[in-house]
Amino acid sequence: MSEVRGARPDEAEPAVQLLTPEGERVEHPDYAFTGDDAMVRDFYAQMALVRRVDAEAIALQRQGELGLWPSSLGQEGAQIGAAYAMRSQDYAFPTYREHGVTITRGIDPLRLLAMFRGVDTGSWDVLEHNTYMYSIIIGTQAVQATGYGMGLERDGLVGSGDPERDAAVVCFFGDGASSQGDISEGLVFAASYNAPVVFFCSNNQWAISEPSERQSRAPLYRRAAGFGFPGVRVDGNDALAVHAVTTAALERARSGNGPTFIEAYTYRMGAHTTSDDPTKYRLADELEHWRARDPLSRVRTYLERSGAADAAFFDAVDADADALATRLRRECLTLPVPSLAQTFDWVYAEPSSELAEQLARHQAYADSFEEAR
Repeated sequence: MSEVRGARPDEAEPAVQLLTPEGERVEHPDYAFTGDDAMVRDFYAQMALVRRVDAEAIALQRQGELGLWPSSLGQEGAQIGAAYAMRSQDYAFPTYREHGVTITRGIDPLRLLAMFRGVDTGSWDVLEHNTYMYSIIIGTQAVQATGYGMGLERDGLVGSGDPERDAAVVCFFGDGASSQGDISEGLVFAASYNAPVVFFCSNNQWAISEPSERQSRAPLYRRAAGFGFPGVRVDGNDALAVHAVTTAALERARSGNGPTFIEAYTYRMGAHTTSDDPTKYRLADELEHWRARDPLSRVRTYLERSGAADAAFFDAVDADADALATRLRRECLTLPVPSLAQTFDWVYAEPSSELAEQLARHQAYADSFEEAR
């Protein structure tokens, strides 16, 4: 089969699928995965690493070492499939749950832990990684991503035909964010200015405790038609299908043909954040229904059945994941707490005279306080 169907009314909508939950490759008339088994092995390894980071972060939060953690459990297929479709010159605007995207873009997961430990505001070099900071305020990244995409077009970095130069933007957000006005504003401007933006909605079916069908009577990808550009639903637990759909949408954007809306239909198997208790609002049967569609399990099953990976490969992936988790725990616990004076360095790339004056006043106060002690 090449379409995914489920139990909820909204799940009856067909979605692009290239790898079934049973690990079988299938064809789709409009999309094809052009990668080889080496890429599929990379998908699995990266998803496994991201899931291990997620588990370690949850453990750290439960032990009081992180203030909060938003789990990406179950959404690794959507994140890794999309991230691998991006070229180095493409730009990502993630939400606070896109751990797979940021790690794949080369950001040390320790920096993610530092933000949720409260000792860093997100200090990676956005130009080095072409990845913006996590958007904590829901939906704001849509306007920012569209503006950046418009800038790419005005800089002549769209539609030149040069694959090493042409670029696009991917704006990641969840189904809950789709109800925010900023998302619609981003869609309006992207459509009006033909901006090279791929709006990537990870529909994990729960906006905290509200199911997606309560927010929208129609599947989310259909909203694109109202703004005048294509929308497509993809099986978000199928990394191969996500890669194929995102690759096509990015190529369309880079070529100057405008935005695309992708709805990656997936499932949040964990809590919304570590402050949430999903047993209060969803049934265990629903979780088991989606556990059988786990994005890692289906890729592993394919690799095992096809002979593309052996036990040694999976053992090596597990060893790498354990080593990463050990490093993260050790280094997270020793992250330095910044002084108030250091936070002045995080405001502007080039400090203003007003900020310099404020820092001087703060330093004078701090010095006098120390003398009084």
